[in-house]
Amino acid sequence: MDWSGILTNAAGEIFAPTTAAYALAAVGLNVHFGLTGLMNMGQAGFLLIGAYGFAIATIAGWPLWAAVLVAIAAAVVFAVMLGIPTLKLRGDYLAIVTIAAAEIVRLVGRSTALTELTGASSGLRGNEYKDTFQALSPFPDTTLAIGPFEYSTNMSNSWWVRLVGWGVVALACLFVWLLLRSPWGRVLKGIREDEDAVRSLGKNVYSYKMQSLVLGGVFGALAGIIYVLPRAVQPDSMGRPMTFFIWTILLLGGAATVFGPVLGSIIFWVALMLIKSVLRAGVPESIMRTEQIEQFGWIVVGVTLMLLVIFRPQGILGDKKELAIDVR
Repeated sequence: MDWSGILTNAAGEIFAPTTAAYALAAVGLNVHFGLTGLMNMGQAGFLLIGAYGFAIATIAGWPLWAAVLVAIAAAVVFAVMLGIPTLKLRGDYLAIVTIAAAEIVRLVGRSTALTELTGASSGLRGNEYKDTFQALSPFPDTTLAIGPFEYSTNMSNSWWVRLVGWGVVALACLFVWLLLRSPWGRVLKGIREDEDAVRSLGKNVYSYKMQSLVLGGVFGALAGIIYVLPRAVQPDSMGRPMTFFIWTILLLGGAATVFGPVLGSIIFWVALMLIKSVLRAGVPESIMRTEQIEQFGWIVVGVTLMLLVIFRPQGILGDKKELAIDVR
């Protein structure tokens, strides 16, 4: 068994674009759930909205900054449309509504009536919308090796995508750190603990929830952009499983913490890659085929989420006194 190659592949997931995208999506979910207590089970919908907004605007000839603003604006509109009729719901009722809303976004995206706009179930090819992002890179078009890791500087799975992706994650973590220490953030945490008590103090709980939903949705839209830069925009790749992966990452790292989503994303993808790589190298094809190994890896993810909720709901970095799962 080639342990050097296995460990190199697993270590590469630490700073992979996908890891950064999921970390940023979990930061947004952390604003929803960790700070405000909103059971949003449709975070993947915000990623898909952001990805479509960015890709469609770029294909239409808009510059990079304008395409990013379109993605953010689309997420804000979606959050407001979702929040107006639903934010008075609590717990599992809100979870049902949000997961349904995300499914609506996915089904609309794959609708054949919108083939010219969204590409339907085939999605939008990456080479149609990546040019403006790659043109912004200050690096020459070459391949760069840093230690055992070798990637192109400007192509899809590049150092440039990694640099921008993790830069955005760092800014998002800084923003959340500032929020946690602000009066606005303290109101959100008060809503999470007892919204009736916050309402009795004269605070507009509905307004604060809406602001939280919008902010977390914007982080989700930015995560969607980072997620599709190394690949295509494919609606079925951002469905219900993605939301559950984001929840696993948040609970693994620790909700209501600054770096919990980042740590959770790194551990999640490194462990998953390590499990799959070891099984591919060590288990004969006659015992477990490649597709079965893929499925087994996700089974481990499901078991991990169950064990987290049962034995350590506050996550690795979380404080049990600060937050425990409560879906009342």
